[in-house]
Amino acid sequence: MLPLRALLRELELEIAAGEAGLDRAVRWVHISELSDPTPWLSGGELLLTTGLAIGDDAEAYVSRLAAHGLTGLGFGVGFGHERLPEPLLAAAAAHGFPLFAVPYELPFIAITEKAFSHLVNEQYAVLRRALAAHERLERVVLSERGLDGVAAELASLIGGPALIYDGRGELLARRGEAPVAELSAEMRERVHAGARRGFVPGALAPGALALPVARAAQPAPRGDGPPPEAWLVAAKDAGALTELDRLTLHQAVTIVALELLRRRVVDDTERRLAGDVISALVTGDLAGPELARRLEPFGLRDRVGVLVLAPSRAARGPAEEELVRAVREEAGGGLVAPTGKFLCALLPASGDEELFALAERLHARVARVAGEPLGGGAGRTVSPGELRRGFHEARCALEARELSANGVANGMVKLATYRDLGSFQLLLSLQDDDALRLFCDSILAPIEESEGAYGGELMRSLEAFIESNGQWERAAKALFCHRHTLRYRIRRVEELTGRSLDSARDRIDFWLALRGRELVHTERT
Repeated sequence: MLPLRALLRELELEIAAGEAGLDRAVRWVHISELSDPTPWLSGGELLLTTGLAIGDDAEAYVSRLAAHGLTGLGFGVGFGHERLPEPLLAAAAAHGFPLFAVPYELPFIAITEKAFSHLVNEQYAVLRRALAAHERLERVVLSERGLDGVAAELASLIGGPALIYDGRGELLARRGEAPVAELSAEMRERVHAGARRGFVPGALAPGALALPVARAAQPAPRGDGPPPEAWLVAAKDAGALTELDRLTLHQAVTIVALELLRRRVVDDTERRLAGDVISALVTGDLAGPELARRLEPFGLRDRVGVLVLAPSRAARGPAEEELVRAVREEAGGGLVAPTGKFLCALLPASGDEELFALAERLHARVARVAGEPLGGGAGRTVSPGELRRGFHEARCALEARELSANGVANGMVKLATYRDLGSFQLLLSLQDDDALRLFCDSILAPIEESEGAYGGELMRSLEAFIESNGQWERAAKALFCHRHTLRYRIRRVEELTGRSLDSARDRIDFWLALRGRELVHTERT
């Protein structure tokens, strides 16, 4: 900012009238001999003139300049006037509008150059400071200090609170003192109303600013564009944001977008790795020392537990995102990936009770986000190399709770644990794969061997029927077939096995055999 007082002091010029406005900033210098130059000015200019077109109406002339927000008037003497006209002095004094004489020996270009030198140097200084601020913010991303680091650095640069919200209006990071509850409520309300542009948050002091953060590689959000990925909010502890503060804040928007992009890349990479590991774990392609080696970088070393959740198809995406976030924030390590119709989380825990307490918190948190009763099961802690058995224990605990139909309390589905396994614990306790295969074959082999390729359809129909708790319509819908077709298949299963699916005991035996078959590699020719 170049105050008019400072400019006059450097030019060794004296103020003639309107001393009260000497601290106004000179934004630009303009020369005009028009009787009304205001249509070509935007405010903040220092006007220079020789007064050739002012005439006798000095009051109207000064009034127009003052109303338009000009900084002051330099009047050249020695041309049409030997000294400042008295009407002009009186008008300037009446409006508190700075007026000074420019002697003939001082060309207007000298005033312009002096002012422009100041303005250019000032802008250069602001630019250098802004570049330094940008470099500081870049180092935060490169050092992987995350959004907390970005907020801390921004708060230090601006001298006030800095907050980062996600696209839903939920707080991600904060530094500095701020009315978080009121501001968060306002952010959620504005996001719900479809806010796309920056605004001044009412919950913070005047001069604060909230800016939208577009997804990296996308343009800044417009009124009709995609919703912002996040919001950046900042304010000064005292006073309004300066030009440098605003420039820094706009640069920080880019830094936040880059940090969110970095997090997405890391999350996507981790999810792909997690998906590969968990898929190989479930199929048995990865076990023992090799599985333990693959899990170690994720903080899964001595004892590991498995949490299995069963969200609906509609809630699967939000549930997975929240489970990833919850594991990162509460478990201090672990992996999350979908497997079949389930979401699976591998969690570090020193013992069963610690694991079950952590699993309860994660289950409840994901259920709130999913907005639906959410089935969940947790197995006992095992060594990393034995996680396949732990996965099946967690999955079967969930299914055993669902089959017993006693897992709902106050509208919430309780987390199932190995205590809900009942007789399935006997199956899991069989360490010999041959013993497991013998048990499963005694029940399922007639279905698989006597019907050829059609045996596979019968097996899928049997599993869908049991998982649907004997509900014909629900099972038929899952199989994409008519319920009469399903009834025929189930009758054929009963004929081949000599068992009845109307019998609770036979249904349990079928379920145990189906689950047990997943614990061994059954190779048939």
